[in-house]
Amino acid sequence: MDITIHTSFLPHDDPDAALTFYRDTLGFEVRSDVGHGQSRWITVGPVGQPGTSILLAPPAADPGITEDERRTIMEMMAKGTYGWILLATPDLDDTFEKLQAGDAEVVQEPTEQPYGVRDCAFRDPAGNLVRIQELR
Repeated sequence: MDITIHTSFLPHDDPDAALTFYRDTLGFEVRSDVGHGQSRWITVGPVGQPGTSILLAPPAADPGITEDERRTIMEMMAKGTYGWILLATPDLDDTFEKLQAGDAEVVQEPTEQPYGVRDCAFRDPAGNLVRIQELR
């Protein structure tokens, strides 16, 4: 089989704040922005990598989700335990400095992990964990 990862999903609770973070702070390009108000589905991705995207979507937009499930999702988002993504860069220190200067919420400064990677972590405006590994 010839399968690729095309799009990963992350929830947002404020589309404008999500757009500012992923476009302006991380430098991703906006590929589409569909919907209106708080109900927007925004696709972003790294410049020059059209085959890899992140879909920023309203949480619990599925009509099959119960109110209890929707409440749980919102509680988990508020705690920062619902969504996360792992990105990579060849220059972790430079990337960290730029994100920190952009007022991103720092969770972890660049650290050599005992499992063999060097990474850092931030939270996006919806509370999603954004980990960034250094490519070696």
